[in-house]
Amino acid sequence: MRLRHIEVFHAIYTTGSITGAANLLYVSQPSVSKVLAHAEQQLGFSLFHRHKGKLSPTVEADMMFPEVDRIYQQLNTVKQLASNIRRGRQGLINVAVTPALGFDVLPKAMALFNQAHPNVAINIKTVHNTEALQSLVERKCDAAVLFSSPSMPGVTERTLSTQELVVMYPKKAFSTEPEQLTLEELATMDIIGIWESGPLGEMAWRHIEQSGLDIQTHIQVDTYYIAAKLVHAGLGCCIVDRLTAEGNLTDDTGIARFSPSLNFDIKALSLTDRPLAKVCDAFLDTLTRVINTVNQ
Repeated sequence: MRLRHIEVFHAIYTTGSITGAANLLYVSQPSVSKVLAHAEQQLGFSLFHRHKGKLSPTVEADMMFPEVDRIYQQLNTVKQLASNIRRGRQGLINVAVTPALGFDVLPKAMALFNQAHPNVAINIKTVHNTEALQSLVERKCDAAVLFSSPSMPGVTERTLSTQELVVMYPKKAFSTEPEQLTLEELATMDIIGIWESGPLGEMAWRHIEQSGLDIQTHIQVDTYYIAAKLVHAGLGCCIVDRLTAEGNLTDDTGIARFSPSLNFDIKALSLTDRPLAKVCDAFLDTLTRVINTVNQ
C-alpha cells in the first residue's frame, strides 16, 4: 500500500463512510473512491463491503487496521515535526532518561525549561540504562541521562549531580522513624531485592556481599517503582535512589540514609563526534538545577 492508500483506508475505517473520509482529508468523495479502488486493486482483495451506500470493513481490513494505524500515527508524527519546523520552532531535543527521574524531577525541569524556551520541542524517552545506551549509540537520542553509567569509548560524560542510595521502609516496622540505618539493622528486616535492576542494584548487592552479613530477600523485582509500592504495602524495606524514594513517599513509608552513605553520580552521556546543541545543553542545565534542589 502507498502512503495515500494508508491515509484513505484509515480515514474510511475510522469514519465509516466515503463522505466522512473526504471531509476528514479535505478532498472530494470521487477522489477518495478512486484511491480506495486503486488500493484494493493492488492488494487483490476488498477492504470494505458496500451495501446501500454504506461501508463496513471486511475481515481482511480488520486484520490490517492495527498495523495500518501504527503507520498512520507515525505519519502524523512526521507531519507534526514538519509543521513545527515550518512555524519556526527553534529546536528539537531528544533525550533518554532513567525512569526514576520521571516521578518528580523531570516534570519540574520540563515545566521550567518550557517557560524559558517555549519554541523548543522536547521528546523524552524513559528507558533503563541498557536501552538508553543503545538509543545513544544508534543516534536515536541526543543525550542519555543515567545513574552510575560506565565510561565508554566515544562517549562524552557530564556529571549532573551526586546522589545517594537510601532505605525506604514501612513506618509500622519501627517504633520510631529512623533517619539512618546500617546493614546490621537491615539484616533483621524483610528486604525487597532489586539486585538485577541495573548499576544501582549491583552497587547495593556488592555492599551487602562485602559486609559479610546474611541478608535474605523473599521478594525480588527489577523496577524501583514496584519496589516502592511493595514497601507501601508493608511487605518490607528496599534500597533505592533518593529521587525514587522522594517521588514515591507516602504517609505509611519513611526514608532513612545509609550509614555509611552509598553515593553515585547522575551523568548525561552524548556521542563525542556529535556535540550537543546549545538548546540541549540548556535543558541539561535546567535538569541539573532541579535534581540538586529536589532533596533540599
